[in-house]
Amino acid sequence: MASKSSEVRPVVKLRSTAGTGFTYVTRKNRRNDPDRMVLRKFDPVVRQHVEFREER
Repeated sequence: MASKSSEVRPVVKLRSTAGTGFTYVTRKNRRNDPDRMVLRKFDPVVRQHVEFREER
C-alpha cells in the first residue's frame, strides 16, 4: 500500500516547451498546487532558459 507522502507529493515530469523532449523530474505538493506546474528552467539542448510544463 502506498504511503501518505506519495499521495500528497506525487512525482511529476516537467517537459520542455522548446520541443526538444528534455525533461526534469520533481515532486510537488498536490494540496498547495493542484494545477499543473510551470517552471522556467535551463534546457541544455537549446542552451537557454525555457518554460517547462508538467505532463501527466
